[in-house]
Amino acid sequence: MTLLRFIGLFFVFVGVLASCAFTVALLVLMLRFWPALLIVILAITLFGALLKQVGIRITART
Repeated sequence: MTLLRFIGLFFVFVGVLASCAFTVALLVLMLRFWPALLIVILAITLFGALLKQVGIRITART
């Protein structure tokens, strides 16, 4: 059972490491090629407008 837990945690660690590397690579790509940055900003803006039109609010609980 310990080996199974180790393998599971190892895959979680590799997944987190890969997602962090992907995020850093995406940020470097967006800073290197400014049209990609504009596309991401436009996509976030359109997504926010769509959520507002549908009436879905994303807020943090305090």
